Amino acid sequence: MADASGNDKKGWKPATQAVRGGLMRSQHGEISEALYLTSGYAYDSAEQAMRRMAGDEEGFVYSRYGSPTNEMLQQRLCLIEGAEACRVTGSGMGAISSAILAPLKAGDRVVAATALFGSCRWIIANQMPKFGIETVFVDGADLDAWKREIDKGCQLVLIESPANPLLDGVDIEAVAKLAKAAGALLVVDNVFATPVLQRPLELGADVVAYSATKHMDGQGRVLLGAILTDAKRVSDVYDPWLRHMGPAASPFNAWVVLKGLETMQLRVEAQSRTAARLADALAAHPAVNAVRYPHRQDHPHYEVHKKQMKMGGTLLALSLKGGQDAAFRFLNGLSLVDICNNLGDTKSLACHPSTTTHRALSDAEQAAMGLDRSWIRLSVGLEDGDDLEADLLAALNSL
Repeated sequence: MADASGNDKKGWKPATQAVRGGLMRSQHGEISEALYLTSGYAYDSAEQAMRRMAGDEEGFVYSRYGSPTNEMLQQRLCLIEGAEACRVTGSGMGAISSAILAPLKAGDRVVAATALFGSCRWIIANQMPKFGIETVFVDGADLDAWKREIDKGCQLVLIESPANPLLDGVDIEAVAKLAKAAGALLVVDNVFATPVLQRPLELGADVVAYSATKHMDGQGRVLLGAILTDAKRVSDVYDPWLRHMGPAASPFNAWVVLKGLETMQLRVEAQSRTAARLADALAAHPAVNAVRYPHRQDHPHYEVHKKQMKMGGTLLALSLKGGQDAAFRFLNGLSLVDICNNLGDTKSLACHPSTTTHRALSDAEQAAMGLDRSWIRLSVGLEDGDDLEADLLAALNSL
């Protein structure tokens, strides 16, 4: 998809596109992107209104359908991701739920990785069967299991890599080949990796979904989601769903994320360097059972992550000796890192997934993804690495 400035023709790299891609300046020549806070748009005539609503003339009709600010963000995300088309939504779950529900109908079958964000797994396990959609979960690292279940026939495959909360890895390229052979749509939740570190469309995915709240805004300010795929699928599948179901993104939130994108690569790379350092420091502590970090060689899916991701990312997980009691005492012992279930923020945040992000899952469902009550998820921010390491080690030493 070409943006209004034709920036896709310049051959700019993603870091440059994140600053200048999709820019649509008004007659005033503003440097910062314009924010259009309007719910509707006026037409020159009744005939023009008819043409716009029928799609026979380009232009905006209602902010539930789109706005100039949202369009700039969509174009910029396309240029960063290497996608033909993008649609933004009011939240990350608005994006992922639309990405997986809009293409399906009663009688369809979905194959998904066991390790997913709690709300994603809840939709597949609890909501889809209500609409006559068959669902099955497989170990994301088991390619034989993927082949076995996909070959039985399915219409959609969902993976998240690295997955929430233990950073499980899925070989996107290998699963993409299986899905393509079966005629199934592959949707990838790329929130943890970000487009800075991993580009699923280049690995064969059909659709990529984001919570732009994380990393893209990355400063704890707004909710926003994004769906990226080919232009025909957007036109035929996602536009009708989004227009009528209404998970629209606020232009103000889109504007905030536009500004966040300008520094996303700098932030993600700096946070990833600190996260790698902290993973090593935590792994050496006697109170720690295990550490999960995608680019540590002791991660069970290290080879997959190393192949797909440029760096190890901003998140890690640690299991503490002493279970939930130790985990809670560790969290309560932190003085710099905040207890919060958000992630991808400039501030470092830690949470207990079993009782927060994945609390809706039963103990058996949590166990199926390797999660127990000893695990902490840590999202590493932009604080000084020395200060973060001191805070984390002090909390561990207090156990």
